[in-house]
Order: sequence, then C-alpha cells, then structure tokens
Amino acid sequence: MLKLKTATLTLALCSALNVHAADPIKVGVALDISGPFATIGAETRDGLNLAIERLNGQLGGVPTEFLQTDFAGNPEQANQLVNRYLQRDKIDFFTGPVASNSALAVGPALFAAQVPFLSSNPGPSQYAGKQCNPYFFGVSYQNDTYDEAAGKVANEKGYKNMVLIAPNYPAGKDHLNGFKRLYKGAIKDEIYTKVGQIDYAAEIAQIRAAKPDAVFFFLPAAMGINFIKQYVGGGLKDIPMIAPGFSADQDVIAAVGEPTMGLYNTAHWAHDLPVPANVEFVAAFRKKYDGRYPTVYAAQAYDVIMAMDAAVREVDGKVSDRAAVLAALKKANFKSVRGDFSYGPNHFPIQNYYLRVVEKDANGQLTNKLVSTVLEKHQDAYVGECQM
Repeated sequence: MLKLKTATLTLALCSALNVHAADPIKVGVALDISGPFATIGAETRDGLNLAIERLNGQLGGVPTEFLQTDFAGNPEQANQLVNRYLQRDKIDFFTGPVASNSALAVGPALFAAQVPFLSSNPGPSQYAGKQCNPYFFGVSYQNDTYDEAAGKVANEKGYKNMVLIAPNYPAGKDHLNGFKRLYKGAIKDEIYTKVGQIDYAAEIAQIRAAKPDAVFFFLPAAMGINFIKQYVGGGLKDIPMIAPGFSADQDVIAAVGEPTMGLYNTAHWAHDLPVPANVEFVAAFRKKYDGRYPTVYAAQAYDVIMAMDAAVREVDGKVSDRAAVLAALKKANFKSVRGDFSYGPNHFPIQNYYLRVVEKDANGQLTNKLVSTVLEKHQDAYVGECQM
C-alpha cells in the first residue's frame, strides 16, 4: 500500500513538473535588427538581453522563452510576425518595435488577443489619447514629450526663429508637434523627409536659405548620423542645433564623432543620472558590451523586462489571469533606471525630462553629460483624451 501511495505521489509530482516545463511564459520580441532603425534595434536588443541575463532567463522566477525575431522595421512584416506569435506561439507579453508606425500596426491584434504590449520605445499620440488601451503600456515616453522639453530649452536659449526637420511618419509628426507646443518663437520652415533618407543636400540648402537662429531636428539612427555629418560639412556649424535625445544618443555620437560636440538634447534618462538602479545598470552594460555607454533605447528596453518581471512576480506566475497581470503592470513595482516610476491614467509615464550636452568624459570619450532638469513629473498632452 505504501509503495502504491509513493508511486502515485511520484507520478503526480512528475506530471506537475512536466506541465510546468511544457508551459513557460512566452514573450514575443519584434526587433529592428535590419532596416532603417537597425542601430536602434541593436541597442534595444542589447538592453533586453542584459536584463534577461540578470534575471537568469526568467520572469518572476518562472522559466521564460524570449522569442526574438527581426522584422526589418517594416510595419506589414511586424503585423505578420505578431499574428504568428499569437497563433503559433501563444505569447503572454509583447515588446520590441522601434517605430511608431510599427507599434500602430501591431496594436489591434495584440489588444484583441488580450496580450500586454510593453513599448520599449515608440509612444504614439494615438495610444496616449483617443486610442488608449488597457493592454498598452508606454514604458518609455510619449513621443511629443522629449520635444516639449526641447522647445522649453530653445526658449531659454533665446532662439527667436527656427527651422524644424523630421521624417514623414507618425513619430516625426508627433515630435515636431511636441516642440511647437512649448516653443514660443517663429517657425521659419517645417521640413519632412523620407524615412531612411541619407542624403540631405536639398534640406541643408533650405536651411541655409532660411537663415534661422537655430535648427531643431528629430532624425534617429542612420538618418541623424548622416544629417549631422552633412550639416557640419555643409558649413552650417555656426547655426546651433538642438534635438531630442534620440538624434544625439550614443549610437549617433559614436558614428559621427567630433561634429556632435556641444550638441544639446533632451531626454528622460541619462547614463550619469544618480539613481542606484541606473548606476548598477550602466556598470553592468559597460562590462557586458566592451565598455560602451548605453543609449536611451537600451535603458528603456532593460526597464521593460524588469517591469514584466515585477508583474509576473506579483501574480505568482499566473499570467493567464490577464486582469491581475494588467493590475500588476499598472503598479510598476520595479526599480527603474529612471528612479521613481509611475503611470498616468493612459499608461504613459509621469517622469522628468533632462537637458544633456555632448562632451568628452574623463577618458576623452565623447558622450552625453547631464546638465539640468527641464520638466519635472511631466505627463503627456493627450492624457485627457484617454477614456480608459
């Protein structure tokens, strides 16, 4: 009788272990490793993988599969990938795309399937306002907010008239709208370029003809790299530039070099922000990735995984209880690299925005240095439109 009970208990334990082993948590990650946002996609991947490594490949202590796939920055391919994640892989969380057009493309399918989408970068105005959704969490920022801070800085620097330039896609329009919201001077020209454009001769000629006090540009990844090189090479270095941090982050600085010196930019994070979790993150990142400084993109991606980890821990691994998962995500009970972290009613952060400037560190390496706080505990302009 004792042998029978022992055998039955052993069988039950093995069965439970097998069920657990067969059902790990699954996270779908759509990466821009190729395409127009490839440099940003690589930074996002590195931030994600550092967090995954530090959590031993688990979320909340539960074994987790992180399904990472390159979709080349193409919204249609992103949509196909997400449908495959949902139908074949039965994912529990989703993150990854760099661009707002991709985030907008994949949102509806994720929301219909009740899969939480934690954005590691894009913060479309649509998801902050009228199209807000309980399953979307803008862990990073809302697109306009970096530029609202930049507009305030431009006022403080006394720029009376400016030329604005950005790619012609949803984030580009959000970023210029954000700048115009707080900037009090005159807009001499507003230029929209092609996504992925690398030749800016025509736009630089327009700027030269306009003779503005300064230029505000949102051109991330290779776009920003080529623009800054051509801007300075075209003899416009005496016209000051100001940018959101994406256009003057470490990926751009490393590729452009000296022409970025003195470039002011605004961001919700800096690698020298004196926050304990940030000091730990930056040290771990530099150790893992050959001494290079992390970018905003890497920091945000790291926070996304930590946010998932805290939520899974909160629900004791029961990720099938979507209502409990959403409540846990909303609490944001994790140690962010930004310090205290909380969401507004539309699931976008209430956070500080800082001024940074490109300088050389003690070892002569070009990098951003934290200058000052521009906006404190700032919420985006669209929260009032959210009826969630």
